[in-house]
This record gives sequence, structure tokens and C-alpha cells, in this order.
Amino acid sequence: MASRVFAVALNTFREAIRHKVVLGILIVVVGANLFALVLGEMSLHHEGRVAVDVGLAGVSLFGAITAGLLGVTLLYNEVQRRTIHVILAKPIERHEFVLGKYLGMAITLTLLVALFALFLAGLLFLADRMAPAEPVAFNAQVAKAVLLAWMEVLIVAAIAVFFSSFSTPFLSGIFTFALFVLGRTSDEIRMAVLRAKQGWIRAVAGGALRVLPDLHVYGISGGELDGKPVSVHATFVTWGYVGAAALQALGWLALLLILACLVFRRREFV
Repeated sequence: MASRVFAVALNTFREAIRHKVVLGILIVVVGANLFALVLGEMSLHHEGRVAVDVGLAGVSLFGAITAGLLGVTLLYNEVQRRTIHVILAKPIERHEFVLGKYLGMAITLTLLVALFALFLAGLLFLADRMAPAEPVAFNAQVAKAVLLAWMEVLIVAAIAVFFSSFSTPFLSGIFTFALFVLGRTSDEIRMAVLRAKQGWIRAVAGGALRVLPDLHVYGISGGELDGKPVSVHATFVTWGYVGAAALQALGWLALLLILACLVFRRREFV
């Protein structure tokens, strides 16, 4: 099974890395990082802070966009081009095909996030040279934030694969984007639910929040944790928090991929 999954993953990686979307996202991220230097110069002695904020936002946002775009098309393209019939005629199970597709995409996204982090490190180096009075570097705080963003990107990719196992790219993209927005704003939604006067609203919304991926966990900078503010510029989360977030991410990945395999297994191809 491992060899078959790896074969599909390798082929998927080769296909994804040649995707024009990946190249376009890389160009946009480089442009955003360079623009951050301009914004930093316009700020009042906060060049380093602007560079970090823009760089981390790029890792999270553009990584999630890439994950969504790749995830909603990889399975669908095989069905649309009818190559799925040739693939499944070989000694490979449907769940192996889905897992291989996701693994190949995860490798691509991991490489992409690594490049984003490299661009961010270069951006911080330039910002430090341009504003030596405000020391800034790719430190442990920034590394934690990048790791959390990487976990978020992998979860978004799994969400996209799940929806693409039974829907079209257009609908899968809408569903994936909706869950991404809801997951990222889950903390704000939770606070609004607590202030709701109607009990049925609190019950329904609270139940929905329990079954949706809480992506706010992976973008905690600038928010609060246990009533205390956390920021990548000051007191940030511990490595223990990163480890707990990783375990939660593994749980979501396992659940979403199992559901995707079960749905894809029962899907009819005509």
C-alpha cells in the first residue's frame, strides 16, 4: 500500500509543482514582501513589525489559497479527463488514490511554505539593514508562527480534498473558503454567540462551532489565549502550545481524509 500511495503522491507532486497557480502565488508573495518594505518605510519606526506582520499574513493567506485551489481540482481533473478509469483499473484502491493525492499536495504545500519562510527571512534581513535602530530577525517567535500557519494550510488542503471527493471545483471552492473564514473567525463568533439572548441561537451556533475546524488556533498572534494577549512581537505561545496545536491538526487531517476516502469509495464515475 505504501508504495502505491507514494507513487500517486510523486506523480501528484510533479503535476502540482508545474501548476501555474503555484508560480503565480510565489510571484504575489515576493511582491507582497517587497511592498512590506515600502509600508515599513512609511510607518513611524515600525519597519520590523510591519515586515513580520505582512510576511506571516502572506504565509497564512496565500498558503491557504494555494491549498484550496489545488485541493479542489486534483481529484476533479482525474475524473473530468477520464484518467480515473485507467488509474482504478490498475491494482490500486480508491482510498490509496485519495491518500496519495493528498500526500503529494501536502509535499507541494510544505515546499511552498518553506519558500514563503525563506522569503520572510530575507525580508526581515533587509528590514533590519534598513532600520538598524529596531532589531528584527527570524527568531523563535516567528518560527512558531510559521509552523502554525503550515498546519493551517494542511488542514485547508484536507478540507478541499474532502469536498472535491463528491463536488465540483466551484462548489468545493466555495465550501472550503467558507470553512476557512468561519474557522479563522471562530473566536469572534464564539463571543457573539455568548452574547446572544435566544437560547436556540446559542445551541445551534455552539454546536456548529464544535464540528468546524477551529483555525483561529493557528493564527493566534494579536489575540488572546486564556485571557492573556499573545503577539509574535512580544509574549507569544510556547512550544507546548505548538505541539498541542499539531496534535489537533493531526486529528482533523485524519478525520477529513477518512471521510474523503469513504465518500470517494462510493462515488460512481460515468
